[in-house]
Amino acid sequence: MSNIEDIVDALEDKIGKILHKLEALKQDNLKLSEALKSSQTTILSQNEQLRDWQDKYETLKMANTILGSDDDKRETKLKINTLIREIDHCIGQLSE
Repeated sequence: MSNIEDIVDALEDKIGKILHKLEALKQDNLKLSEALKSSQTTILSQNEQLRDWQDKYETLKMANTILGSDDDKRETKLKINTLIREIDHCIGQLSE
């Protein structure tokens, strides 16, 4: 009988250790999930800032070209032509 009791005690100890490890892993998983959410929020915010800065940069390039800067004149002319074509297309659709 003593042998069975020793086996049961050993199993209880092992189950207790496993449950303790399971709880620790759950805590670690929760912390990692929170860190992941925080990182994803930061990345989304930085991506939005990047898009804003890219838009501002493109606007500044166009403004510099219009003000007489020789850099990117061709690009600005193409962009203006594209805008004119889009406006003409919209006017055409409205008149139909």
